[in-house]
Amino acid sequence: MQVAIACAGFSAGEADMLRRAMGHKRSRERMAAICAKLIEGMKANGIAEDTAVRIYNQINAFADYGFPESHAASFALLVYASAYLKHYYAPEFTAAILNAQPMGFYAPGTLIEDARRHGVKVHPVDVRRSQWDATLEPTSDAGDAAPAVRLGVRSVRGLGSKAKEILEGALKNGRFDSIEDFARRTRFDQRTLRHLAEAGAFDGFVPDEPDLRKRRAALWEVLDALRGDAGPLAPRRRASPGAASRAAGLPRMSPGELTEADYRMTGVSLNGHPMAHLRPLLVPNGVRTARQLVTEGKDGDHIASAGLVICRQRPGTAKGFVFLTLEDETGTVNVVVTPKRFERQALLISTTPLLLVRGTLQVEQGVVNIRGKEFRGLKAEVGAEYAQRHDFH
Repeated sequence: MQVAIACAGFSAGEADMLRRAMGHKRSRERMAAICAKLIEGMKANGIAEDTAVRIYNQINAFADYGFPESHAASFALLVYASAYLKHYYAPEFTAAILNAQPMGFYAPGTLIEDARRHGVKVHPVDVRRSQWDATLEPTSDAGDAAPAVRLGVRSVRGLGSKAKEILEGALKNGRFDSIEDFARRTRFDQRTLRHLAEAGAFDGFVPDEPDLRKRRAALWEVLDALRGDAGPLAPRRRASPGAASRAAGLPRMSPGELTEADYRMTGVSLNGHPMAHLRPLLVPNGVRTARQLVTEGKDGDHIASAGLVICRQRPGTAKGFVFLTLEDETGTVNVVVTPKRFERQALLISTTPLLLVRGTLQVEQGVVNIRGKEFRGLKAEVGAEYAQRHDFH
């Protein structure tokens, strides 16, 4: 563009047309049309025709590799900067990428799981401490200088931009001290308050309840707060926090139900990955974790692995091969599916949230893949169907 402006007298707009002609969807016809104008412009500026043709040929040759080279350089810089931030400022990187959602290849749940595996402390949504966005908090561990990530209220599904505006307005008057205070100051409708309770955002207001009963106790308190007075002559009795739920004798949730609620409401669970609940059944059947495959697996081993399918890809250039990424409580592993095997079980492979895969391990230069041969769906009430995934796009 600078050469066209300086040598041929192109305007900025004309130089941009040259750039577009050299771009991703390159047109040789457009380049040829611009060629004549470029050479004429250089001749008008006193540049000999043979020199002008040489300059044009150099520009044209650059067009053959300039576009992919410029993108390669840009992506390399992005990868280096991201890797640097993730390594040296992991909590800050995690909070920032969560607040930039929706974006990128991986869902927030996968990003959070990866961050936790790399030592980042992540705290759940808690309306006593959470802002709308994810924030950083000092850790209680005196020996750990790195902050923890506090998930923002935006993590709860079903809330929109209006909820953000209402929450931030209410927080200007200070922190919330009870579920009733939160309901009164935000005036959220019952659906929104139920979502927050089911996501665990009110757990901190029922500290005396066992962990597995906090969600139900908080939901009971929400319903009690919304009930209001029956009239001026029948005001609602203001009991101490948690009294209503304790009087109701609510049953506890199972660990699996807690994870299911997390995935249903936020897409991630800090109370246990879905695969953690299935591990006691999988170990006796020789099903290995992603970490075991990476640290202990050998090329050519016949293995079995299982996980939450977080990614399915079938690139147009892959000749019908399908690539899956399975996530368990220890990490991720990639699975390669041949066209014939995919056609045999296409519906199962394309739609099942939890997959058990048997196949051959491929280990090359530290990269571990499974060449899948047998596929089976796993059924469990652990919320896997609510996990976000990247499927064929």
